[in-house]
Amino acid sequence: MTDCNDTLRELQTFLDREMSETARSVIHSHLEGCPDCLEAFDFHAELRVVIAAKCRNDEMPESLLAKIKQCFGEDPEVEVSTH
Repeated sequence: MTDCNDTLRELQTFLDREMSETARSVIHSHLEGCPDCLEAFDFHAELRVVIAAKCRNDEMPESLLAKIKQCFGEDPEVEVSTH
């Protein structure tokens, strides 16, 4: 059984579905029995929805795109779609 600290630490990974089904099941079980963690989950899930809705039609600033490419070791001069 996972505790609150583990659950909160893995919340983003859980929301991104970037963990094994076993790990997801453990966190899901914890969320079902822990109102505080479930509240944190609900907040983060809703925040993602709001951010996605607000950013859906916004074009990514070229400076941000260049910084992201730099972090991944890509040539910032290469054209990438921002939509």
